Amino acid sequence: MAAGLGAIIGYEREKHGQAAGFRTNIIVATSSCLLMILSILLVERYGSESASFSLRLDPARIPSYAVAGMGFLGAGAIIKGKGTVRGLTTAAGLWLVNAIGLTVGAGAYLLAIITTVISIVFLYVFRLVFRPSFVRDTYRILTITCTCPVEQLEKVKPILARYNIEIQNADFFYDIEKTIYTLKLRLRMTDNIPLEKLVGDILVLENIKRIIWEEAPVP
Repeated sequence: MAAGLGAIIGYEREKHGQAAGFRTNIIVATSSCLLMILSILLVERYGSESASFSLRLDPARIPSYAVAGMGFLGAGAIIKGKGTVRGLTTAAGLWLVNAIGLTVGAGAYLLAIITTVISIVFLYVFRLVFRPSFVRDTYRILTITCTCPVEQLEKVKPILARYNIEIQNADFFYDIEKTIYTLKLRLRMTDNIPLEKLVGDILVLENIKRIIWEEAPVP
């Protein structure tokens, strides 16, 4: 059961291109279930020993270490960029699958099933139904180089304004040897802006040589 419930969540992660996908979630859920069963069996087998038997049993000790150990696996699923952090949902999903495996191992099958259903609703249904309507702020560095007068680059600013893009910082650079102007802008924008159309509007300007989009640190 633990493997099956882990596979359901793993399938959702695998479908969205995450490295910790189908097989990883199955292994995490199954191993967590095994550790929980082992913890219970140890108590059942040795819990009735006499006081002279030097053995301290805590049924929560193995599961607690299993949960703590998930931090290492979860950290491996997280990728930090200049302005974004990716993989947090997958890392949290691994921690969740670990908990589901422990729950199945403890025999609370209905609780594990309910948790899996709730998780899939938020992981899959939420993505399909609600996420397209969410508009988030993003931060980008736009670098434009051209063999044109600096006044030509100033025309970029009205183009950005049409897309409601805020210019937080602007720097001009000039290469004397190559006679190339460079405009470097730090922008705050939303993630629903059609970048292809925006780039096309900028390329209409004459003598544009290069356009570079980069992630910017979140202030």
